[in-house]
Amino acid sequence: MTFGPSVGNRTPRCGHYRDVRGYLLDEPAVLDRIHDGDADAFGALFDLHHERVFRQALRLTSSVHDAEDVTAVVFLEAWRRRDAMRVVNGSVIGWLLVTANNVHRNHLRSSRRYREALGHLPPPENAPDHSGVVDDRLDTDARRASVRAALARLPKRDQDIITLCVFEELSTTDAAEALGVAPGTVKSRLSRAKAHLAELLGEDGAADTNDRKNGGER
Repeated sequence: MTFGPSVGNRTPRCGHYRDVRGYLLDEPAVLDRIHDGDADAFGALFDLHHERVFRQALRLTSSVHDAEDVTAVVFLEAWRRRDAMRVVNGSVIGWLLVTANNVHRNHLRSSRRYREALGHLPPPENAPDHSGVVDDRLDTDARRASVRAALARLPKRDQDIITLCVFEELSTTDAAEALGVAPGTVKSRLSRAKAHLAELLGEDGAADTNDRKNGGER
């Protein structure tokens, strides 16, 4: 992919520059082109933020496959709603991460409906059960599974605050602008969200310990 000097080059100028494959990319300039319908510029934005969006999707899902699906939908939404993306400090990463949370919640609802529909079908004869062989490979990391379960139990606003401020380390000001709330609101919500997440992780840890004890007794 080739860009003109106003989008990516090796000589820093004024603007918000981020390294993409050895090039310094001026994200605000890229966003201007995206708003004009420039698909190549959108490809540059994808290259810039794909890894962070995928990483967040992987925190939320139980499989690489699902994380890839969530990431794909996030960027489809970004293109479809390119004029509505919220720019904070020259970047749309906050908007993309919050959108990943929203897409995952929709994905969970759709998956539940799909499983419920399958539950009404008769089981196939002589069909080997391969469920979870691949998708559950990430769950071998008990800590990761516990964090994912705890995140799923958080309210939407707590999930978004934790994503932006804890996982992706956005400043309070940037997170507030991305969410459309006051910085003081972010600070108070973040404190409560951290406490809530710690409480949920503690519950999950206690449950795992009890399961191991019960298993040992058997």
